[in-house]
Amino acid sequence: MSSMTHFAALTALVLMSAAAQAQTAFPAKLQGHALLPAATFIKPPADAPANLSVSGRYLHADGRRRDALGSVPGIAFLSGPKAPRPTDINGPFEGQPVQGFSGLKWRADGTAWTLSDNGFGSKANSPDAMLMFHHVRPDWGSGRFEVLRTVFLHDPDGVVPFNIVNSATPKRYLTGADFDIESIQLIGENFWFGDEFGPYLIRADRSGRVTGVFETRVDGQLLRSPDHYTVSAPALPGAFETPVRRSRGFEGMAASPDGRFLYPMLEGPVWSAQAKAWESRDGKQTLRILEFDVQQGAYTARTLRYALEVAGNNIGDFNMIDKDTALVIERDNGEGDPALACDGPPRPDCFNVPARFKRVYKIDLSTPDAQGFVRKIGYIDLLDIADPKGVARLGRGKGKFTFPHWCIEGLDIVDADHIAVLNDNNLTVSAGREFGKNEPNEIVLLRVSELLRAR
Repeated sequence: MSSMTHFAALTALVLMSAAAQAQTAFPAKLQGHALLPAATFIKPPADAPANLSVSGRYLHADGRRRDALGSVPGIAFLSGPKAPRPTDINGPFEGQPVQGFSGLKWRADGTAWTLSDNGFGSKANSPDAMLMFHHVRPDWGSGRFEVLRTVFLHDPDGVVPFNIVNSATPKRYLTGADFDIESIQLIGENFWFGDEFGPYLIRADRSGRVTGVFETRVDGQLLRSPDHYTVSAPALPGAFETPVRRSRGFEGMAASPDGRFLYPMLEGPVWSAQAKAWESRDGKQTLRILEFDVQQGAYTARTLRYALEVAGNNIGDFNMIDKDTALVIERDNGEGDPALACDGPPRPDCFNVPARFKRVYKIDLSTPDAQGFVRKIGYIDLLDIADPKGVARLGRGKGKFTFPHWCIEGLDIVDADHIAVLNDNNLTVSAGREFGKNEPNEIVLLRVSELLRAR
């Protein structure tokens, strides 16, 4: 072979390799859209402490308790102080809000399980927000999103290894000051939840009774965030490092098809004390995917890595398609249709931090590289969804539909051609749909045949 021929052959191989690794954008078509109004509330159980009849007392930015219903105005968090956008949802509230959906587990009968996360965003402001999960049913025809059953997490047996808000009560209902549950799986008769505070894995039975709390270990070391129960502020000023950032614990959690393993996935990169930096490769921040053996109740030695496309992006949910491939939501921290972005200084009638990056990636876990990085096969763009028949209840426009929410945190496979995607509407602080209104909880049915078949 001549040198030129040899060079041409090598070039072809490089190009073929690059093409094989390239990420392909696949089409998505809207086939269903259902809404649950933001102002949806539920009474706590009859045996819950009386103070839980009201929620959101600690919503004010100064952290002080407010008891008067509706006395704390809701303001979109991403609107900024110079042009605040009201959300028209003001706390505190009578009852418990059915909102903040995070995680999705689809069922063959067209219903699903999802959960309300920690309440209002932090330990400090959520001690009166009850932790709960829901059996829901979207009606694609009417556009209604029905809550069939709500289950409240409780710990009457004292399984939780630290003091909880309601420790002195018989039922010991859990609150958003105890855990921040963000992902859900149902294996046999047990529900499993991924938490961001520890991060922890939590096991509960179908009644919501906690039967196990598992701390996270990587390479034999305890993995902790600033909200882990063993972490406290240092006595003297100075840096205090924990490997996981606050609110960057287990956001997504997949399960193997046989139910043997859970794959909790961190929302943000782990801090490298040696490098004094967040874990990354080639300028891209990387996230850990761990493997938990359900039968053994322990983590295995297997760790995979996922590379974010843009520094500062987060993942929203993570579910397996089959034993080798999975879907992951990767998103930025913007909200609102980019077509309605402010063209100058922030204003209350435009989005000053619009959505720019909202994708669902298909990944291959079976062929990680030498460093454990999974391969990204392709993606759909949630800001560019075809809607030729005008299925959308909100966000219609010239045959296109966008899902421009700040927090898109629910995702699962419906069948061989469809997926369902769900937002977290961050009650009182998220307004990515209509100016002046807190966005509803929305679930969409998308036809993504090409993505699901891609290899």
